[in-house]
Amino acid sequence: MNTSLILCLAFAIGVIAGLRTFTAPAVVCWAAHLGWINLHGSHLAFLGSIVTVVIVTLLAIFELVNDKLPKTPSRTTPGPFGARIVMGALSGGTLAVAGAQVVLLGAVLGIVGAVVGTLGGYQARHQIVTQLKVKDIGVALVEDLIAIGGGLLIVTRF
Repeated sequence: MNTSLILCLAFAIGVIAGLRTFTAPAVVCWAAHLGWINLHGSHLAFLGSIVTVVIVTLLAIFELVNDKLPKTPSRTTPGPFGARIVMGALSGGTLAVAGAQVVLLGAVLGIVGAVVGTLGGYQARHQIVTQLKVKDIGVALVEDLIAIGGGLLIVTRF
Protein backbone atom coordinates (compact mmCIF):
# COMPACT_ATOMS: atom_id res chain seq x y z
CA MET A 1 0.00 0.00 0.00
CA ASN A 2 1.43 3.38 -0.92
CA THR A 3 2.03 6.30 1.42
CA SER A 4 -0.57 8.58 -0.16
CA LEU A 5 -3.34 6.03 0.27
CA ILE A 6 -2.47 5.40 3.91
CA LEU A 7 -2.46 9.12 4.66
CA CYS A 8 -5.78 9.57 2.85
CA LEU A 9 -7.23 6.78 4.99
CA ALA A 10 -5.90 8.53 8.13
CA PHE A 11 -7.72 11.69 7.06
CA ALA A 12 -10.87 9.71 6.21
CA ILE A 13 -11.00 7.95 9.59
CA GLY A 14 -10.74 11.42 11.13
CA VAL A 15 -13.83 12.44 9.17
CA ILE A 16 -15.62 9.44 10.67
CA ALA A 17 -14.56 10.60 14.16
CA GLY A 18 -16.05 13.98 13.29
CA LEU A 19 -19.38 12.32 12.49
CA ARG A 20 -19.40 9.97 15.49
CA THR A 21 -16.68 10.33 18.12
CA PHE A 22 -16.30 6.70 19.14
CA THR A 23 -17.19 4.98 15.86
CA ALA A 24 -13.74 5.69 14.40
CA PRO A 25 -11.75 4.19 17.30
CA ALA A 26 -14.25 1.33 17.56
CA VAL A 27 -13.72 0.22 13.96
CA VAL A 28 -9.95 0.70 14.34
CA CYS A 29 -9.94 -1.45 17.50
CA TRP A 30 -12.02 -4.14 15.79
CA ALA A 31 -9.70 -4.05 12.77
CA ALA A 32 -6.69 -4.57 15.04
CA HIS A 33 -8.44 -7.31 17.00
CA LEU A 34 -9.48 -9.16 13.83
CA GLY A 35 -6.04 -8.79 12.26
CA TRP A 36 -7.15 -6.49 9.44
CA ILE A 37 -4.49 -4.02 10.55
CA ASN A 38 -1.20 -4.93 12.20
CA LEU A 39 -0.29 -3.09 15.38
CA HIS A 40 1.90 -5.86 16.85
CA GLY A 41 5.05 -4.53 18.41
CA SER A 42 3.79 -0.93 18.42
CA HIS A 43 2.82 1.21 21.38
CA LEU A 44 -0.77 1.02 20.07
CA ALA A 45 -1.04 -2.79 20.12
CA PHE A 46 -3.34 -2.59 23.16
CA LEU A 47 -6.08 -1.26 20.87
CA GLY A 48 -6.55 -4.79 19.54
CA SER A 49 -7.07 -6.34 22.97
CA ILE A 50 -10.51 -7.70 23.77
CA VAL A 51 -10.80 -5.40 26.79
CA THR A 52 -10.18 -2.29 24.67
CA VAL A 53 -12.49 -3.53 21.91
CA VAL A 54 -15.34 -4.10 24.38
CA ILE A 55 -14.91 -0.76 26.17
CA VAL A 56 -14.67 1.31 22.98
CA THR A 57 -17.55 -0.58 21.36
CA LEU A 58 -19.76 0.10 24.37
CA LEU A 59 -18.82 3.78 24.23
CA ALA A 60 -19.70 3.84 20.53
CA ILE A 61 -23.09 2.22 21.16
CA PHE A 62 -23.79 4.65 24.00
CA GLU A 63 -22.92 7.55 21.71
CA LEU A 64 -25.22 6.28 18.95
CA VAL A 65 -28.11 6.23 21.44
CA ASN A 66 -27.17 9.46 23.21
CA ASP A 67 -26.96 11.37 19.92
CA LYS A 68 -30.71 11.01 19.47
CA LEU A 69 -31.63 12.53 22.87
CA PRO A 70 -32.91 16.11 22.95
CA LYS A 71 -30.54 17.23 25.75
CA THR A 72 -27.38 16.13 23.90
CA PRO A 73 -25.16 19.16 23.18
CA SER A 74 -24.15 20.05 19.64
CA ARG A 75 -21.04 18.37 18.28
CA THR A 76 -19.62 21.85 17.69
CA THR A 77 -19.54 22.79 21.40
CA PRO A 78 -16.06 22.63 22.97
CA GLY A 79 -16.38 19.30 24.83
CA PRO A 80 -17.77 17.15 22.00
CA PHE A 81 -15.62 18.94 19.41
CA GLY A 82 -12.48 18.35 21.47
CA ALA A 83 -13.33 14.66 21.94
CA ARG A 84 -13.77 14.25 18.17
CA ILE A 85 -10.37 15.86 17.58
CA VAL A 86 -8.70 13.52 20.10
CA MET A 87 -10.37 10.42 18.64
CA GLY A 88 -9.54 11.56 15.11
CA ALA A 89 -5.88 11.94 16.12
CA LEU A 90 -5.83 8.51 17.80
CA SER A 91 -7.55 6.77 14.90
CA GLY A 92 -5.52 8.52 12.18
CA GLY A 93 -2.26 7.90 14.02
CA THR A 94 -3.16 4.25 14.47
CA LEU A 95 -3.81 3.75 10.77
CA ALA A 96 -0.49 5.46 10.01
CA VAL A 97 1.30 3.02 12.33
CA ALA A 98 -0.53 0.08 10.73
CA GLY A 99 0.64 1.33 7.32
CA ALA A 100 4.25 1.84 8.49
CA GLN A 101 4.00 5.63 8.24
CA VAL A 102 4.85 8.40 10.69
CA VAL A 103 2.34 8.38 13.54
CA LEU A 104 2.43 12.16 13.97
CA LEU A 105 1.49 12.78 10.34
CA GLY A 106 -1.38 10.30 10.61
CA ALA A 107 -2.55 11.96 13.83
CA VAL A 108 -2.47 15.44 12.27
CA LEU A 109 -4.43 14.21 9.26
CA GLY A 110 -6.87 12.52 11.63
CA ILE A 111 -7.34 15.85 13.42
CA VAL A 112 -7.93 17.71 10.15
CA GLY A 113 -10.40 15.01 9.11
CA ALA A 114 -12.19 15.27 12.46
CA VAL A 115 -12.59 19.03 12.07
CA VAL A 116 -13.94 18.56 8.53
CA GLY A 117 -16.26 15.76 9.65
CA THR A 118 -17.51 17.67 12.68
CA LEU A 119 -18.28 20.93 10.91
CA GLY A 120 -19.33 19.36 7.62
CA GLY A 121 -21.48 16.74 9.31
CA TYR A 122 -23.17 19.37 11.45
CA GLN A 123 -23.89 21.60 8.44
CA ALA A 124 -25.10 18.72 6.28
CA ARG A 125 -27.44 17.38 8.96
CA HIS A 126 -28.76 20.85 9.80
CA GLN A 127 -29.35 21.74 6.14
CA ILE A 128 -31.08 18.45 5.35
CA VAL A 129 -33.41 18.78 8.34
CA THR A 130 -34.29 22.43 7.69
CA GLN A 131 -34.41 22.42 3.89
CA LEU A 132 -36.24 19.13 3.45
CA LYS A 133 -38.32 19.60 6.61
CA VAL A 134 -37.66 16.07 7.82
CA LYS A 135 -37.26 14.81 11.36
CA ASP A 136 -33.75 14.98 12.77
CA ILE A 137 -33.81 11.38 13.99
CA GLY A 138 -34.12 10.03 10.45
CA VAL A 139 -31.14 12.05 9.29
CA ALA A 140 -29.21 11.05 12.43
CA LEU A 141 -29.82 7.35 11.71
CA VAL A 142 -28.56 7.75 8.15
CA GLU A 143 -25.51 9.54 9.53
CA ASP A 144 -24.94 6.58 11.88
CA LEU A 145 -24.99 4.20 8.94
CA ILE A 146 -22.59 6.39 6.97
CA ALA A 147 -20.18 6.57 9.92
CA ILE A 148 -20.24 2.82 10.62
CA GLY A 149 -20.14 1.77 6.97
CA GLY A 150 -17.52 4.36 6.08
CA GLY A 151 -15.36 3.37 9.03
CA LEU A 152 -15.51 -0.31 8.09
CA LEU A 153 -14.74 0.51 4.46
CA ILE A 154 -11.67 2.48 5.55
CA VAL A 155 -10.16 -0.18 7.84
CA THR A 156 -10.75 -2.98 5.35
CA ARG A 157 -8.49 -1.26 2.81
CA PHE A 158 -5.39 -2.53 4.67
